[in-house]
Amino acid sequence: MGVAIEEPFVSAYVITRLILTDFRNYTHLKVETDGRPVVLTGANGSGKTNLLEAISFLTPGRGLRRAKLLEAANTNGGGGWAVAADVRSDAGESTLGTGLVSGGTEAGTADMAERRSVRIDGQTMSGSNALAEHIKVSWLTPQMDRLFQEGAAGRRRFLDRLTYGFDPAHGKRMTAYEKVMRERNRLLKEGRHDRHWLASLERTLAGTGTAIAAARRETTERLNKAMATADQGPGGRAFPKAELSARGLLEGWLEEEMSALDVEDRYRATLEASRRQDALAGATGQGPHRSDLGVLHKDKGMPAELCSTGEQKALLISIILGDARLQAGLQGQAPILLLDEITAHLDATRRAALFDEIEEMKTQAWMTGTDYAQFSELGSRAQFLTVDNGAVRQTVAR
Repeated sequence: MGVAIEEPFVSAYVITRLILTDFRNYTHLKVETDGRPVVLTGANGSGKTNLLEAISFLTPGRGLRRAKLLEAANTNGGGGWAVAADVRSDAGESTLGTGLVSGGTEAGTADMAERRSVRIDGQTMSGSNALAEHIKVSWLTPQMDRLFQEGAAGRRRFLDRLTYGFDPAHGKRMTAYEKVMRERNRLLKEGRHDRHWLASLERTLAGTGTAIAAARRETTERLNKAMATADQGPGGRAFPKAELSARGLLEGWLEEEMSALDVEDRYRATLEASRRQDALAGATGQGPHRSDLGVLHKDKGMPAELCSTGEQKALLISIILGDARLQAGLQGQAPILLLDEITAHLDATRRAALFDEIEEMKTQAWMTGTDYAQFSELGSRAQFLTVDNGAVRQTVAR
């Protein structure tokens, strides 16, 4: 008598229908899916990445391109745009919608004010953070191939997106921190050194900043444990292990000493002591907005920035797969993966491992590429769509 093997993951977030209106090069588009991974092929500039960007706007933040809202509007439209999707999860099916409200122009200007709307099951939400309760999305884009070569801001955003997956309140803390920091910077720049007002702002910054650093550190610790035991999965065998560390905040001590009882007081005291310096600089010199993400190729003991282009891409995929497996294990549902030009720099072995990992996790991955042949081994395991200048048609797997 055989032994039943329990499935490692219960399910995944799945987009069953996606509707775009006046978004980028799409005037109107409706795509229906059956839950399998989706492969989008077509020529460069046909709109493949635009589709992924539309999905990324169904999460908190500015999407995978970090574009201004006006930039996503179709040039032949009325200035606004909308993205809507039916999303299936263990909690049932939700209808999510977001877009740029075409509300006219501000007085005295020729440009439409950017005002993003968010609706969930027909109810208007006060901000995009509410979306995190209904969908989890992670992505990799070709621009991220240089993540380890460029400045800390991109790596910090990458870490924050990973953190949102485990802690939806992280986005609210980031928004609150940045708002208070701007107010402190303004007061210092204007020379308005009201001790009580500044002390109040710095207490808020210290409390919120410490919570942000703690959430980032918890995320890196969780991911490190997940990736250290990833050998059983196809991706764990084919992709190098990465080791993450949150670093560089307050001269490097805050992330490393989060267990210290006085960490919040130490940060507040640092802010108070640096008022004069920050006033001259016109910016707050220390805090979670300055921290960085360190990534180590664990097998080689080599920092990611010193690895080859192919190794850096493989490390990023390893992190994304580790994050997806961890979220699926902790929450019972794997996130949707947006993988733009994902097969670039991957040999046949790693391509096969990536596809097998996606199938094993039962995640709905949306993958793009110019060459159908790079995805042909997926066969009936995926849904193939051809993108051609604002139009999408079903393709039969060959």
